[in-house]
Amino acid sequence: MKYISPILSPAALILLTLLSFSCKQKPKNAEETEKCFDKHLLTPAQQAVIRKQIHADEKAKRLDSLFQKKFKSQGFNGTVLVAQKGVIIYENAFGYSDFRKKTPLNLNSGFQLASISKTFTGVGILILAQEGKLSIDDSIQKFIPNFPYHGIHIEDLLSHRSGLPNYLYAFEDKRKLNGPPPNNDTIIDWFCKADPLPPAYNKPGCFFSYNNSNFMLLAAIIERVSGMKYAEFLQKRIFTPLDMFHTYIDTLAPDSLLKLKTSGHNGNHERERDFYDGVYGDKGIYSTVEDLSRWYFGLYHECILNRHWLDLAFTPRSFEKRSRHNYGLGFRIMTQPTDMKKVEFIYHGGWWAGYSTMFWSNPDKEYVIIVLGNKKSTSVYQVQPIVQILEGSKQADKDANGESSDTL
Repeated sequence: MKYISPILSPAALILLTLLSFSCKQKPKNAEETEKCFDKHLLTPAQQAVIRKQIHADEKAKRLDSLFQKKFKSQGFNGTVLVAQKGVIIYENAFGYSDFRKKTPLNLNSGFQLASISKTFTGVGILILAQEGKLSIDDSIQKFIPNFPYHGIHIEDLLSHRSGLPNYLYAFEDKRKLNGPPPNNDTIIDWFCKADPLPPAYNKPGCFFSYNNSNFMLLAAIIERVSGMKYAEFLQKRIFTPLDMFHTYIDTLAPDSLLKLKTSGHNGNHERERDFYDGVYGDKGIYSTVEDLSRWYFGLYHECILNRHWLDLAFTPRSFEKRSRHNYGLGFRIMTQPTDMKKVEFIYHGGWWAGYSTMFWSNPDKEYVIIVLGNKKSTSVYQVQPIVQILEGSKQADKDANGESSDTL
């Protein structure tokens, strides 16, 4: 694979931000989001200063060595972007978009984000809460009156504490044989008309239980409150204002983007469409590594949500088990080793139909790691060697030579 030099492309320059600034205005609409994002673009001179300060060229070489190893011996097939203090240190593409056609990947290749999509759905809900159009204390029945599970609030859905059964496993297989693939309204109708009703996993608010039903419902609530389709809402309020021009949902994608869409694979074999591909909110967004870096920078600079709502999103919610791994409102969280309530990393991974994805950030140390794969591989999730490079450890070089493959 060709090594991407530290000299950035014009497309990449748009992503760069000054992390010393913050938006003082409370963003209320798409226009203010766009102005906030544009305000933080770095000049070439500013980029050069930061690159020297963080030893970007040295880190880029070490990252390339690490990812060449992942590609050649660990099954990695995908794209990667690593940025620190607003500067893209490394980005590259490895392997094929379609193994049968031998179509090479590039940095504009679109990947199914799988569960990283939940971060967009969660922020979409919080945008509406910030604008006073809903409360995270609202019940499901305020928006879906005949929904048969009671005592569940929007906050429970956002934090995976609803206790709902997972729609992926709640209904008998004969539905797959006797009907067309469902969308969100179909799944909600199944729940509302089910006899017997699939049993809840547990009582609302009592336990963390990761569950795609939660974010399927949240996408439906976005539609009912905003009066727009989910895809239209995200396009208007997030994708367009943040210049995420290669991010889309299938239902609202031009042919020019669909041509760049990758195929998910198990091994070198393309995965068939899944029966539940038409359900969205829990998955379903396609994007690129560069667009996801725009997503991170837009969040970091409070261009979408103000600090109050970001703090709520990034606050751990579940403490039934003693663990550094937790969940906020649409985001996974890894806490400090010595303080289970203090956040160190904000992240989300995903897997769906041959796609493996990871979005990993440390806001305090100002870096983001984005890895998108269209071939099932655990190497996508092994972020510890990348973190070690960004934080100056030499251990990552040993990992690249096969001495360790630890994950955080």
